Amino acid sequence: MSFTTGSLFHHESVRLAVLYLELKDWNAVRDSVLSANLLQARTLNTSKRVCREIISRLNKLSTNELDLLVKANPQDQGYLLWLAVCRRYRFIADFAVEVLRERFISLKTDLSHADFDSFFNKKSEWHTELDEIRPSTRNKLRQVLFKILREADLLTENNTINAAMISQRLLNVLPLGNRRDVLFFPAFESDIKEMAQ
Repeated sequence: MSFTTGSLFHHESVRLAVLYLELKDWNAVRDSVLSANLLQARTLNTSKRVCREIISRLNKLSTNELDLLVKANPQDQGYLLWLAVCRRYRFIADFAVEVLRERFISLKTDLSHADFDSFFNKKSEWHTELDEIRPSTRNKLRQVLFKILREADLLTENNTINAAMISQRLLNVLPLGNRRDVLFFPAFESDIKEMAQ
């Protein structure tokens, strides 16, 4: 539940992906980012925290996915970064499948704070550690998740769910047989099959 460190980090993630494709080593990427303050953070601690967060997401992507991240249009970049966030955080992945996608395919295209709260409460029945999270932290988690969804262009400013328009290029780099990745996106099964042709 440590995703309170910000946002989708679109620009920064692409920059670190470029560096990784050159260096092929996440430790070298981290050292390079911190020594040159490539994230242009005001403090070293902020730079370390943001760098650690971005790397923890990007290392969930394959080399082919990282290569596409660097070359893709902004929409596919946003989708790849959303995919990385979902792979990194089980809570967000479950939210994507159980709430975001479910609401979309049920033709309920709005997403409210109450939807998040209901999901959180349901999860806390099975994960008692969630009960220990303070209300202010819970609000921050919700705020950050909605911000990430907006930055990935999956949610509008007025909390309407946007249908994911997954490109053929993106579908081609997703691991074959890993259906769960596609379920992170608000899209109808028929549309995904059509996109894949």
